[in-house]
Amino acid sequence: MAELTWKPVGAVRRSTRAWRVRSSAVIVALVVLAVLIVPPLVQLDEQAVDLAAKLQPPSFAHPFGTDDVGRDLLLRCIYGLRVSLLVGFVAAVVATVIGTAVGAAAAASGGWFDRVAMRLVDLFSSVPHLLLGIFIVAMFSPGVWPVVISVGLTHWLSTARIVRSEVLSLRSRPYVDAAISGGASRWRVAVRHLLPGVLPQAGLAAVLMIPHAIWHESALSFLGLGLPTHQASLGTLVQSARSSLLAGDWWPTLFPGLFIIVPTLAIAGLAGAWRERLNPRRRSELML
Repeated sequence: MAELTWKPVGAVRRSTRAWRVRSSAVIVALVVLAVLIVPPLVQLDEQAVDLAAKLQPPSFAHPFGTDDVGRDLLLRCIYGLRVSLLVGFVAAVVATVIGTAVGAAAAASGGWFDRVAMRLVDLFSSVPHLLLGIFIVAMFSPGVWPVVISVGLTHWLSTARIVRSEVLSLRSRPYVDAAISGGASRWRVAVRHLLPGVLPQAGLAAVLMIPHAIWHESALSFLGLGLPTHQASLGTLVQSARSSLLAGDWWPTLFPGLFIIVPTLAIAGLAGAWRERLNPRRRSELML
């Protein structure tokens, strides 16, 4: 009779973590390929109406079924995912640039500027992101760029804190003291010694921000404040499917919802692996 062998807990955790990272990488790769390859090959007519094919359940011809005006739901989900990823990526870059600039300037300057900047960060952090985003979007007509501006202006706060903490840590390093003692200007110290040290953390913050930006865009579009209702985005797809769900047609809501949840969790999984590589001692704090 074969003997049972027990793997150490650490080995099991490493195996599970590796499987999760590989699964996340495969999902992200498939998402990127879909949004890059499908739209140029298959055009989507947002104004098309085929009432004879409306609300058809999933089938071989329409794997995700059709919506309430007969449009193919799989194609609309791919187009919507492309728009949501564009909004999430650009908004994450905008927020990271703002947060890095504010955090680095506050830590490098110190004194009253640091205190004022951090109090402003605390002030904006006390307001819920979605509420502040609604206020910003309400000042513009529906579109992609108002949503990008809204997300970018509401999600830079955590990046500013992270960058400030990292710069304060780098300022105490011996090579920075040596550069200052050698007569290097504040600008040269910041560009040559401080900024390269915070770029990995800033890049990680940007990747972690992409799922939040996609959720934020989906919430605004669901509320009717984001993208126009005729433009395919994951939030508008869920919003337009509410009446279908009440009538018992589950697929117009399920598949856009999965397109929101699965890719964002995969991106967060890869970001968590990156965070672990940057700081292995904080595995218990991974944002997976």
